[in-house]
Amino acid sequence: MTYFACHYSYPDGDERIVALRPEHREFLARLKDEGALVASGPYVDGRGSALIILRLPEGAETTDALAVMDEDPFHREGVLAGRDIRPWNPVLSIF
Repeated sequence: MTYFACHYSYPDGDERIVALRPEHREFLARLKDEGALVASGPYVDGRGSALIILRLPEGAETTDALAVMDEDPFHREGVLAGRDIRPWNPVLSIF
């Protein structure tokens, strides 16, 4: 398997984030059901960001992870302040 770390940044006070959150969570639940989502959730430091860990088939590339995450309503509707998706190597893990 190939892992990717997806870092999201959210704009301060954007009500579109709140409005789209249920659809975003449905998207993540679908990824979990498909076996592609390892974990997701916001950072708790109040800086408006989150981490999503994907597990894609061996040999997957960043473009594959981008294609998956392009379906996220947050991205599709253009409400993210930033998004960074990078390959990740969980050397010590429980995954």
